[in-house]
Amino acid sequence: MPLLPSAIEIIVGILLLFGGGELFVGGSTAVALLFGIPQIVIGLTVVSLGTSAPELFVSLISTIQGSDAIAVSNVVGSNIFNVLVVLGLSALVVPLRVKSRLIRRDVPLLLGVSMAVWGMASGGRITWQAGLALLVGTVINIIWEMRTAGENPDEVDDIDENDRATPAVAAAKLAGGLVLLVVGSQILVKGATAAALGLGISQAVIGLTIVSAGTSMPELVTSLVAAYRGKADLAIGNVVGSNLLNQLLILGVCGVFSGEGLLVDQVVISRDLPVMVLTTLALLPILWTRGVVTRLEGGILVGLYGLYLVEQLLTNTVTSAVDEFRFVALVAILPLVFVFLVWQTLRWRRDRFA
Repeated sequence: MPLLPSAIEIIVGILLLFGGGELFVGGSTAVALLFGIPQIVIGLTVVSLGTSAPELFVSLISTIQGSDAIAVSNVVGSNIFNVLVVLGLSALVVPLRVKSRLIRRDVPLLLGVSMAVWGMASGGRITWQAGLALLVGTVINIIWEMRTAGENPDEVDDIDENDRATPAVAAAKLAGGLVLLVVGSQILVKGATAAALGLGISQAVIGLTIVSAGTSMPELVTSLVAAYRGKADLAIGNVVGSNLLNQLLILGVCGVFSGEGLLVDQVVISRDLPVMVLTTLALLPILWTRGVVTRLEGGILVGLYGLYLVEQLLTNTVTSAVDEFRFVALVAILPLVFVFLVWQTLRWRRDRFA
């Protein structure tokens, strides 16, 4: 079976990325605590950077190797996966209580950045100038998070003493995590590229599904564990922070390193970037509803990702059934979801102003 080596490389790469992401998160958190960075900022920046490290290395190495399609689709696919699957499964574990900081600041910022990235990519290329602008946005966002961290002291969690470590241990975790991330990303990109060629599927589709899900495993595990332990803000903040960094940092770095610009597949522009923006937009009414992401809402998010995967599968296999599936989704399923979101928003407004 010619695809077996590619499948093994993909699995090994994902496992190495998972291990590297875990070490990098632990080392990053320990370093942040050594420097006295507030816990909520750790969740929105340092932990998010650690869990986004697999996407960073996979996309950067893909860019260097000339696989722009994997680099871009990995970011877009990861953002869709984070909102629909990571947040959805976390809410299924336990309803997530949302802190006002995320609703007022971070989610609207994420929506604005997502729309800006869609606009940057609409011409078919993310230029190095656009990449540089995204990197500047990364620095501004981190500074902003740190300067505003103390505005709501009642929303700052107690520090978990298990996250503390000596400088030597923290440095060892960072170094070990980086090594695993570099090696794992190289193996994953190689296997994913070979699988795409062997199956006759575009690299963009592989990046939007297998690669993005694999590189999002650290976000999934981190948020699920956080939800189980009752740290809802870390579970949600990890998703929001990771999605911000995926676009600002990863696309920014890849855009700068691409030289002539990062090519964006036309299908990604017309289908997947709009899906990414719409899933981000859907977060607002979900988070507004009494400040809780319920199990029902979590189930809806996971179900929507299932529809997204089915559409991807039909597009590349049973093309004759794609139009019928899209018709059912647009006429029956998506309007029901829209009505549910509107109803949730109206109920929130009624309860708030009653």
